[in-house]
Amino acid sequence: TPIYYVNAKPHLGHAYTSIAADVATRFKKMDGQETFFLTGTDEHGDKIVQAAEKEDTTPKAYADKISQLFQDLLPLLNVKNNRFIRTTDPDHIAVVKAMLSKIYDSGDIYFSSYEGLYCFGCERFYQERELVDGLCPDHGKAPETIKESNYFFKMSKYQEWLVDHITSNPDFIQPEQYRKELLSFLKEPLEDLCISRPKTRLTWGITLPFDEDYVTYVWFDALVNYISALGYPDDDRFKTFWPTARHFVAKDIIKPHGIYWPIMLKAAGLPIYNGLNVHGFWNVQGSKMSKSIGNVTDPVEVTGEYGVDAFRYFLMREMVFGLDANFTEDAIVARINSDLANDLGNLFSRVLSMNHRYFKGNVQGADPALDDQYSLEKDAAKAIDAFSEAMGLCRFHQGMTAVWEFISTMNKYIDTNEPWALAKDESKTSHLAAVLYQLMEGLRTVAGLISPVMPDTGLKITRALGLSVPEDGIFTLDTIRPWGQIPTGITLDKPAILFPRIDVKKEKAVQAPKTKPFKPALKEEITIDEFAKIDLRAGTVISAEKIEKSNKLLKLQVDLGAETRQIVAGIGKSYTPDQVVGKTVIVVANLKEAKLMGEVSQGMILAASRKKDLILSGFNGEPLPGNPVK
Repeated sequence: TPIYYVNAKPHLGHAYTSIAADVATRFKKMDGQETFFLTGTDEHGDKIVQAAEKEDTTPKAYADKISQLFQDLLPLLNVKNNRFIRTTDPDHIAVVKAMLSKIYDSGDIYFSSYEGLYCFGCERFYQERELVDGLCPDHGKAPETIKESNYFFKMSKYQEWLVDHITSNPDFIQPEQYRKELLSFLKEPLEDLCISRPKTRLTWGITLPFDEDYVTYVWFDALVNYISALGYPDDDRFKTFWPTARHFVAKDIIKPHGIYWPIMLKAAGLPIYNGLNVHGFWNVQGSKMSKSIGNVTDPVEVTGEYGVDAFRYFLMREMVFGLDANFTEDAIVARINSDLANDLGNLFSRVLSMNHRYFKGNVQGADPALDDQYSLEKDAAKAIDAFSEAMGLCRFHQGMTAVWEFISTMNKYIDTNEPWALAKDESKTSHLAAVLYQLMEGLRTVAGLISPVMPDTGLKITRALGLSVPEDGIFTLDTIRPWGQIPTGITLDKPAILFPRIDVKKEKAVQAPKTKPFKPALKEEITIDEFAKIDLRAGTVISAEKIEKSNKLLKLQVDLGAETRQIVAGIGKSYTPDQVVGKTVIVVANLKEAKLMGEVSQGMILAASRKKDLILSGFNGEPLPGNPVK
């Protein structure tokens, strides 16, 4: 990742970059590659001094405090980095001085006077053409004209080389729109880069090795962290990882990473990093995050509210890498309820619950003769291939889409093969076993594929299937792909809820009607205590059939999570048996058992009456079987 500037505490944007880099790292490990994941904090410069003065403390004490916030955030986000570097670390300072000396000795650093437009917020000089209506494009403030003597890096000398490097290496900057943006910028003459500040104006920085009266400009200091953390120049880590290094940055720092940094490396005679992955901004409630409008999102609060795996999934699924995305509470709740609770969570619950219901939790051996009829292996292989291709290109949303298409395939597979119907026919027991085994293998595949994005959930599903998990928590593609890994004969525990649905409570203002409303006749009032005695539950209809000699009664088998109930419902004139199978209904679960037409009824389902028709009561969404209705 970039190293994060410590002028303020971490926000949503920092969390996204860190999680994206973590997901990419986990995928590389999944693909069998060795990795080194670096992140850290950038701690020198004018803004740090100003922030420290506001808190009546020293720049170092202030940097220590904010840097610790960034370090503490990583485990909360389940980010597994190899090193957290700080630009105040002694080994970093030594490498910065060595690199400066090398470039200075080669003649690419010179001393000169300069007058220009300086933005204190960005800590850089701007050219007139870079401003928007005379204002800094990032801070919306007019830069100040400053004249002073400083050291400059001959960046213009390498412009032609950089254009050729970007043109010759199409994957060097991704996505493509940012490559085009830099090439467009490089059509104009590149100015030399000011790399120092006089100590008369700023003392909080790394002293230049060739002039004690100046400190290093923040970018020439900060960018060097990427090689100092690897032990440049002699450490094996530098030799191993640097030639294949890829940066993950937001689009506001593409120029320092896409122009300054490769030219600095070229001037120092060092290999150029492998590539730059650029992502967009997270807007909150439709606006760019800003302290002034109060929409800066704290990732600590969000993970505390929704859970780290749900947060990671939302960020990776919602943002198309490279484009801006919008963060809202409604959006994350919708993703959790739809994708995690309903699609994945319900599939997990249905499959393991049916295995308990029909085989008491014991994993049955599948008859090989039924493989062609019931196999999900080809669908799983297709999902693995699509996932692998997308994740390798940092198209995380496409990777997750590929997995969810496979989840959808499995949910449809259940509806098509009707395990509840197979369970009624003893001659179909082997077919039922085959169907459930295929579904459990599908869940095993899903658990492995989601693990870079949702590490804890991947492990939880794997353990629930009676399988051991890797010590490092990384499922490799080579171990995910083989079909038929779940051992037969083992007994699985009943499934826990992976992702509880979130109840969305919206208060709506009720306006008084202009005309006197129609008031239907109501039954005698009851108290809240009397109503509380009614136990309403969500239930899923798993089978239905007509009752002989009755034109309105259907006999339903309803999954209530912990058990299956038989309920006789008078809905036969409005619904056929096929129309109700799979529906989620509201069940009066504590109604006294009764007999109707000789059939036991262990509850009642709710429906609304419209003239002669009945309409089953339901939900805007899909709760899990057994969830209470309030």
